[in-house]
Amino acid sequence: MKKLYFFILILTISSLSYSQFGKYPKQNNGNLSGGVGLNWIDGEPYYSISFNPEISFANLGVGLDLRFDVDSKGNIRNENFNELSDYLSIIRYVRYGLKNDPVFVKLGALDYYTLGHGSIMYLYNNSPSFDARKIGLVFDVDFGTFGFESIYSKFAEAGVAGIRGFIRPLQLTSAASIPIIGNIEVGASYAGDFDQYSGITEGSYDNVQRKINIIKDEGPISIVGLDLGLPIISGSMANLTLYLDYVNIINFGGGTSTGAILEVNPLGLISATAKLERRFNGDHYLPAYFNSLYELERFLVDTSSGTFVSKAQLLSSSTNVGNGYYGELLVNVLGMFNILGSYQRLDKYPSSGILHLETEIAPEDFPFIARAGYDKRNIKNETDLFKLDDRSYLYSEIGYKPFPYMVVAMLYSWTFSPIRDKDDNVIDFEPQKRIEPRVYFVYPFSF
Repeated sequence: MKKLYFFILILTISSLSYSQFGKYPKQNNGNLSGGVGLNWIDGEPYYSISFNPEISFANLGVGLDLRFDVDSKGNIRNENFNELSDYLSIIRYVRYGLKNDPVFVKLGALDYYTLGHGSIMYLYNNSPSFDARKIGLVFDVDFGTFGFESIYSKFAEAGVAGIRGFIRPLQLTSAASIPIIGNIEVGASYAGDFDQYSGITEGSYDNVQRKINIIKDEGPISIVGLDLGLPIISGSMANLTLYLDYVNIINFGGGTSTGAILEVNPLGLISATAKLERRFNGDHYLPAYFNSLYELERFLVDTSSGTFVSKAQLLSSSTNVGNGYYGELLVNVLGMFNILGSYQRLDKYPSSGILHLETEIAPEDFPFIARAGYDKRNIKNETDLFKLDDRSYLYSEIGYKPFPYMVVAMLYSWTFSPIRDKDDNVIDFEPQKRIEPRVYFVYPFSF
């Protein structure tokens, strides 16, 4: 069961690091970015070439992500372009608006998408591996009194889809101007995974035929939810929202979560967002089922033993796991320094700790940059916290700017690569270490 809990949160590192701290260019601005380097992937050297332009005009924005890893014989690494989604993913994103705008549309890699308060889908990532990038769609609309959020995870194949409709009912009445309760929000959500492996709970793997023998399949995983949000404080310097969510995973179990989200921005010098949530979990229920690592947790085969583990299997066996806490803090100082940390644990399950740490120092006028992140799942105790293994992910980038538009950097990542069956379906992931000294340029422009 150890493999069932392995944890990885991949951040797609390119010439510009795409993380939760990443920002789009301002209106009528853009960045020309690209570079070359040597990329050691599990000890094998490759010449790395990347080109990552971005441009924003009015509410529209486009970003590309073109990269090649070339071996000493001049051959492009097979995993760079071995399926249709690899070619589609050259389009890093095409967007209209920004998250939380009245209209937000994004086509491309979906980094850290949250549906509602996150009890069903929280920080979901549709491209969790360098070698298995996908392209999906997000479409959110807020008309003031009502609206919806929606996501489709990957084109060209079945995957995760979700929608949440919401309404602020008192905005349709004379009570709209009443403080606090006038903006109360009620929502209803549905999310499902239609991947062929999403509901398999019993079976085996045939190493000779390289295929999966299915014994029990629950079918697509479907989740429904209801939520209530109450904005206690709404202002330019602070926002505080209390919320209550109920979620049911159809044919399995349900749970409830309640929490608070606080955003502060005093005088624009320091901004912070804090989230604290208490989770009440029933049997056969996992909160935030579609999370940042879901695409890796969905279904994993141990080819040596012929066994497999899946998230649906974990869901089926999850009984008496107890309630839990989740906490998150994001801090930005003067637009120069960012730090994010989150942690969650179940009361009765000593190996349930999940940690995420991330920081970035990349001021425009400074001669250096630094980015780092660490993730760990199934944390047992303090001595287990920073031990690198198949439950861990680590990345870092340290760079120096000899010229304003040039960066000389060293990148390191402990990541995972896909293992495929005879039909080229991804059935497992194995650890992958990448070390890359790189020289790249970032040239901002306006028009």
